[in-house]
Amino acid sequence: MSWLDQLFAASSHKQELIAADSALPGRDTEITVPGVHLVLETPMRGRPEADGSFGNGGIGSFDDGLSAVILAGGCFWGIEEIFWQVPGVHTTAVGYAGGHTPNPTYEETCTARTGHTESTLVVFDPTVIDLEGILKIFWESHDPTQEMRQGNDIGTQYRSAVYTLSDDDAAIVVESAAKFQTALDAAGLGPIATEIKPLAAAGDGHFYYAEDHHQQYLAKNPHGYRCHAATGIGYPA
Repeated sequence: MSWLDQLFAASSHKQELIAADSALPGRDTEITVPGVHLVLETPMRGRPEADGSFGNGGIGSFDDGLSAVILAGGCFWGIEEIFWQVPGVHTTAVGYAGGHTPNPTYEETCTARTGHTESTLVVFDPTVIDLEGILKIFWESHDPTQEMRQGNDIGTQYRSAVYTLSDDDAAIVVESAAKFQTALDAAGLGPIATEIKPLAAAGDGHFYYAEDHHQQYLAKNPHGYRCHAATGIGYPA
């Protein structure tokens, strides 16, 4: 097999979602979450329950009136950087969601053997920007028609996904995707491939925070890698 054949074979394998019983075993120990956001100076994790556990799939409970959604649109560094600049966003954090391996590492996730997406938690004030406003930015910031990749980033961890904290929010995402699809259709582009689910129904139902050096990575490394394989299509007004 030539090196090119090997490359294509590896890429093909990384674009196949792994079954839960074949995923890497992971570990019981959680990755330590930094106390505050480097840029926004707000807590990156909500309050724990009385027993010390974190509800909402590991995210915890944020102040009353704040909402949250988990977005996956390729490499999580670039997606997080976009959203921490949005007025009304309270905090952001990168992590892994939609897979089966408990407390995965970045290296494990990149093997496509955990089932996780590289995801960004976005906590926002809906009196300043509502969920549809967040989704408008999301749809316009990546190419949701690409399957198991974004641009040159190939693998299941780069798939497009939206994980919500409620069924009602998931219904709003579905409506928003249908609205954006009309603009894609008008431009002659393909169907949206985005995975849309409540977090509780996505993989093991958990958002696992990524390692400290990945959090706000592009604030720490302003010349670092970004991948925004956007379509150039605007969200319908």
